[in-house]
Amino acid sequence: MTDETMSAGASGTAAESAAITEAAAPVDAALAAVRAEHPLEQQLEALLLVADEPVSAVGLATAVDRPVREVRRALDALAADYDGTAAEAARPRGFELREVAGGYRFYVRESLDPLVADFVQQQSPTRLSQAALETLAVVAYRQPISRGAIASVRAVNVDSVVRTLVGRGLITEVGHDPETGAILYGTDDALLGHLGIAGLDELPPIAPLLDDPTEGFDDERF
Repeated sequence: MTDETMSAGASGTAAESAAITEAAAPVDAALAAVRAEHPLEQQLEALLLVADEPVSAVGLATAVDRPVREVRRALDALAADYDGTAAEAARPRGFELREVAGGYRFYVRESLDPLVADFVQQQSPTRLSQAALETLAVVAYRQPISRGAIASVRAVNVDSVVRTLVGRGLITEVGHDPETGAILYGTDDALLGHLGIAGLDELPPIAPLLDDPTEGFDDERF
């Protein structure tokens, strides 16, 4: 390789790096502006509103570029505000901020669960999509199972499908993975009623339905 070629290559690399830096600059500027213009509590609310899994204080602190101690104080203040204990004569909100498995997440206030369940059932269509049925089968045969493990078995993103199944009362949160803190899902008793069976041991064996009965499953019934 000649000196001219090496020089041209270096110039090209430098130009590409400069272009990437210039493209990222507006994004960084916009992010800095948001952090400067919005109170910390608003930033945390926005992040928690879109979180599908509990987010740690460290993760939130990284996102808002604030010290962890400051973020924890803001989270405590938000929780007190939602619970109605931050000010005299204040009423609790319909949702609450909980610290679960080392992370924070919004939840419907437990006393309102029947109302929400009834609303979701009325709004939901009567038929499940093919994707929902496949996801439900994975949960039924491999529970307790995390959202990430379901996605690994199906090889697609399952976030919206899992939310649909939870909303329909077919699966429910049954715990958290002790290592990762991820939510574990299992079937709800409503599913047994829909299937007309008394327990999961009455589920049919899956082996006859698969080309490779062991692929993606490890239940001894297979």
